[in-house]
Amino acid sequence: MEKRRIAILGSTGSIGRQALDVIRQHRDLFEVELLTANNSSDLLISQAIEFDANSVVICNEEKYREVEDALRPHYIKVFAGMQSVCDLAGGDNIDIVLTSMVGFSGLSSTVAAIKAGKTIALANKETLVAAGKIVMDLAARNNARILPVDSEHSAIFQCLMGSAGADISRIHLTASGGPFRTWDKDRIASATCAQALKHPKWSMGSKITVDSATMMNKGLEIIEARWLFGTPGDKIKVVVHPESIIHSMVEYADGAVIAQMGHPDMREAIQFAFSYPFRLPLDNRKLDFAQLGSLSFFEPDRELFPAIGIAYEALEKGGNMPCIMNAANEAAVAAFLKDSIGFYDITDIVQECMSGADFVEEPDLETIFSTDKRTFAKAAELARKKAASRTFNKNN
Repeated sequence: MEKRRIAILGSTGSIGRQALDVIRQHRDLFEVELLTANNSSDLLISQAIEFDANSVVICNEEKYREVEDALRPHYIKVFAGMQSVCDLAGGDNIDIVLTSMVGFSGLSSTVAAIKAGKTIALANKETLVAAGKIVMDLAARNNARILPVDSEHSAIFQCLMGSAGADISRIHLTASGGPFRTWDKDRIASATCAQALKHPKWSMGSKITVDSATMMNKGLEIIEARWLFGTPGDKIKVVVHPESIIHSMVEYADGAVIAQMGHPDMREAIQFAFSYPFRLPLDNRKLDFAQLGSLSFFEPDRELFPAIGIAYEALEKGGNMPCIMNAANEAAVAAFLKDSIGFYDITDIVQECMSGADFVEEPDLETIFSTDKRTFAKAAELARKKAASRTFNKNN
């Protein structure tokens, strides 16, 4: 395997930090060319120095001088702003672009890298949720390979290897069930942000952890799987698997089911995207089947977790509806993370935005960006109204 040159978009986040740990274990095979961060300038500086990055981008332009002053003695080029991320992601010095920026913000840079024909290690599921058809068509036209980094989609990808042309009966997306899997509806309704952020299995960023608690994360993954694997929504099933050992399964027409297993560790999926089609050693916890015990599976409760049904509805509607769903969810989760709204307010806001949306059946990329902006603003306003009502009710 020849040395591969890596760009990590969102290097200071959870996925970015774990990606750098993978590279740390294989410095002879991977070289860091580009690192980007939104605000975390101190960590970006230390990462750039440790991995001798060629360039970095700090998206918060107010922090440019701080980063530039720190990295000038190390001859590391420093840029600022989202446009710089897009410009550099398609550079000739880059083989693989890990897109791990949070939320819709990752779409423009992913599109730029695809247009340059890069291999995309896709950790930003919102890219395909908001603009799945557009992105996949663009990748096909530019011969850009998209390799999934989400643990579930990486699992499906691995289960499909060597099965080209085989009839797929169903894809089974596994879900941990999040921190509220065993709670009743009244208790979930009063759940706090701090409680939602205590995931029982995975260590992730705050936004995706809340999405896991609402199970919107699984809803996003249903839509992502539809576009990654060309599988219609009615063949994508969600099953709750609290142990998080099986990361997903593919069921074939003859009834055979192939599963990908491992302890919860995002580095496995990241490394496979970096090394594909080769497998490399990884300093991680290995499965001991004799000690594993039983594995359990449950149907998700859609009354307790309506986000799954909302996602199927958005996927069936198509057009810009998944983008509307995603934008509304991002705004609502942002409000929940500030303790401004209640837990079920998140999905209530999403449903309200979808029911009153300006639907476009065949959106172009410009329409997707305008839809996101308009919907995010509407959802943020709904969140402010709910927050004001909540404060009033507490005080009276």
